[in-house]
Amino acid sequence: MLADPVAARDRFTRAFVARGGVVHEAPTAADARSIVLRLLTERGVKLFAKGKSMVAEEVFLNHHLEDAGITVVETDLGEWIIQLAHETPSHMVMPAIHKSRQQVAALLGAESRTDVDPDDIGAMVALARSELRKVFINADAGMIGANALIADTGTVMLVTNEGNGDLVSTLPKTLIVIAGWEKLVPTFADATAQLRLLARSATAQEITSYTSFITGVDGDREIHLVLVDNGRTELHDDPALTDVLRCIRCAACADVCPSYQVVGGHVFGHIYSGPIGLVNTAAHHGLEAAAGPQSLCVSCNACAAICPVDIPLPQQILRIRAKVVEANGLPFSKRIAFAVWSRPLLFDVLMRTLAIVSRPLRRGNSLRLPLSPRFRWRSVPALAATPARDTLLGRTFEAVVDGPWSMSGARGLTVAYFVQCIADRFAPEQAQAAIELLRACGARVVVPAGQHCCGLPPLDAGDRVTARRMAKHTIAALEGADHVVSAGASCAIAIAHDYVGLLAGEPEWRDRAERLASRTLDLVTFLDRVADPAQLPLRTADPVVTAHAFCQTTNVMRSGEAGQRLLERAGVPVRELAEREVCCGFGGSTSIDHPELAQRIAERKLENVRATGAAVLATDNPGCLLHLRGAAEVAGDRYAVRHIAELLREAVTERPPAS
Repeated sequence: MLADPVAARDRFTRAFVARGGVVHEAPTAADARSIVLRLLTERGVKLFAKGKSMVAEEVFLNHHLEDAGITVVETDLGEWIIQLAHETPSHMVMPAIHKSRQQVAALLGAESRTDVDPDDIGAMVALARSELRKVFINADAGMIGANALIADTGTVMLVTNEGNGDLVSTLPKTLIVIAGWEKLVPTFADATAQLRLLARSATAQEITSYTSFITGVDGDREIHLVLVDNGRTELHDDPALTDVLRCIRCAACADVCPSYQVVGGHVFGHIYSGPIGLVNTAAHHGLEAAAGPQSLCVSCNACAAICPVDIPLPQQILRIRAKVVEANGLPFSKRIAFAVWSRPLLFDVLMRTLAIVSRPLRRGNSLRLPLSPRFRWRSVPALAATPARDTLLGRTFEAVVDGPWSMSGARGLTVAYFVQCIADRFAPEQAQAAIELLRACGARVVVPAGQHCCGLPPLDAGDRVTARRMAKHTIAALEGADHVVSAGASCAIAIAHDYVGLLAGEPEWRDRAERLASRTLDLVTFLDRVADPAQLPLRTADPVVTAHAFCQTTNVMRSGEAGQRLLERAGVPVRELAEREVCCGFGGSTSIDHPELAQRIAERKLENVRATGAAVLATDNPGCLLHLRGAAEVAGDRYAVRHIAELLREAVTERPPAS
């Protein structure tokens, strides 16, 4: 990303103009539309051939030109298909990916007034080529986008997989290039660095089919560049969002997004779809346009893990969510919930009261409640009669010195254990197992008495004020130990990766957050990287386990394989789970706000579990566990769903030696 975009813009403009081009600055989308319309009107353009351009989509150029009587034809095959369908792109690279071949055949047949066989893909492509060739030959002007604008030479770089880009940019006498100024790069070397990333990330190619460099004009041709701002300067000036301008439009973030895979780009976006669109949309089209789609994010962090230019999209999406809350406020139910949740004594009284009054409704681990059809696919977990805090908080647990894992790298360390609120109230056995497991690895465990909730629920909901208050409470409670560990992976990751940014405006608290973050790990990462326990003999007679990795364990901690690896070290028979690291669909409040979305994601996970034939599904995060256990129960699945800590504790402390 450019450190000084104004200087780069000036340098590019000088080079571009020196080679016969004209640069038009467009501060807003309306300015961009007006400039293009003026250029076409002055030249008497009737037929306008367009190459693929997301910026043109962003400013709604086609509608504006068509209203003025100009015939606009998209010459990229996917863009042409959605133009015929009167739709917007559902994917930045493959705009018509949501269309079936039958739908495409119907659209092409209507346009060409011929019968089109939906099973003959080659014939459909040939028909499109024939129809579009007429446009290339007869167009009065053409338009392309730009993958890079090279400041040193005033060169436009264009990357395509179809020949339309070259035809549009060379056949008409007037060429218009439309691009956002973030496409400015200093040199050819910077532009070619993008080439090495783009194709691999967008389409898994070594390189795209066509890479064109346009420098200046030839003969009596014209080239005009419409350089669009439309919110980009505002993004650049916001330290929390500026990195989004590094986006190279590969759409890899959409390809790995569980929510996008369920609902598609017309729901999970506006014009720019997928996770990147949740940030861009707010800048280019206003906060209200982003308000609905951003609530679909499950915070799995897959988008950040896959991004070839390291854009911190999960944090940026949370900032957009917070801006929505600042503008519109929280829903009443969440305001009440967080008002209670953020007050430890009030929360404790309420949870204990609910545990008592719901006792008659309890059946096993769940409650039998009349639910609306939207929620019936997952049972409601029952509150524990005795929360974990009653037996753990304020206590110290000495290390085990003679067990099979007692000589691990954790031997002699003092670990402060954080009791995640879900495990505390719904599954205290998980916290107890985690503490016993840490002791079995030779660690001394203290459970600070003052701890409550880490503040992740309000942070995920966009309520940063409440989240800051709860983060400070947690920091004060946990300071002082060699390590802080929690079997609630989501909480440990929030402490280690979110607190510093959350408290960035308060230097004293930010520094305390940094010190705590450097010592905080989720349980499986701690066991894998710090304890590094010994290999135990395989127990072939034990039930076979398959392991789901909490998505943030994979995408933030890069420890997605640690859970399965630890189970194998403990001698537990393990069977590989397909898509082990993909989100289960819990996503905190997302599974409540959008239960249909959560259901679809969970169903895919359960299908993969069934395919293993395992007797036990293990996971490393309490939220995942309750979510998957509830879905499996309603689906009639017979495998048990347990926390990895429970299985490891049993393997290390409860089983007799192998014979």
